Amino acid sequence: MDESIGFRTILKVTGITIGLLCVMAYVTFQARFLITGPQITVTNEPNTQQNERRIYLAGSTHNISHLWLNDRPIYTNAEGEFNEALVLENGYTIATLRAEDRYGRETTVVQPLVYIPASFDK
Repeated sequence: MDESIGFRTILKVTGITIGLLCVMAYVTFQARFLITGPQITVTNEPNTQQNERRIYLAGSTHNISHLWLNDRPIYTNAEGEFNEALVLENGYTIATLRAEDRYGRETTVVQPLVYIPASFDK
């Protein structure tokens, strides 16, 4: 029997190896959303001290299935952007944005706010 490895065999093994490496690279690339989990980015982060009772929190999300502002469900557009009004209580208020992905993983963004009416601001 001839024990030498032929050119065709080397070519087949190399092709299969490159193909498997490409498949593994593609699967790893697509799994990045599973690895990173849900993400929230607040684009117009408000000042801590506010003179207006109503403010707007706006931002974008990635890889989420649910989004809440202070445990109240809010919704995003097709691009994952949100713009939601928040009415501040007198004094100290905490705005909590919480997102969950389809696997149950959560992320939270907390923004402390202080409402000081304009008549008290000196």
